[in-house]
Amino acid sequence: MVDKDVKVFSLSTCSHCKSTKQLLAECTIKYDFVDVDLLEGDERKAILEDVKKFNPKCSFPTIIIGDKVIVGFKESEIKEALDL
Repeated sequence: MVDKDVKVFSLSTCSHCKSTKQLLAECTIKYDFVDVDLLEGDERKAILEDVKKFNPKCSFPTIIIGDKVIVGFKESEIKEALDL
């Protein structure tokens, strides 16, 4: 059982973001995600500011696993961060 908080900042149309969510689902990892492109106005601005704290380039997916930040779909890094 993974006891780390997992958060994914993604885009609804991004294939790498979909692959990340699929991997987490296959590994039965509970995670929170935000499809940033589906937000509007101040909510979108606030989330983008959050993303920039972890990933100044603001690219997607930005994955936070505990205190580790992974940018992009990097299956081996994601599994390692999850201790899988």
